[in-house]
Amino acid sequence: MSSKKPLTVKCPTCGKKLYWNELEKFKPFCSERCKLIDLGEWAMESHRIPGESELGESEDSNDSFFH
Repeated sequence: MSSKKPLTVKCPTCGKKLYWNELEKFKPFCSERCKLIDLGEWAMESHRIPGESELGESEDSNDSFFH
């Protein structure tokens, strides 16, 4: 018999603990709400992956897609 404890993680948005298993459909988030909050933070550039931009500095400061 296996007596392993289920893996628990904290939701990156609200910190609520949840089990890491196939029943948690929004993992690593606890809910769709927390998932959408995180997505919005990426869209507003509150979250960023550190490193050099691949765009030139002048391109990086202006959104050249819309110009």
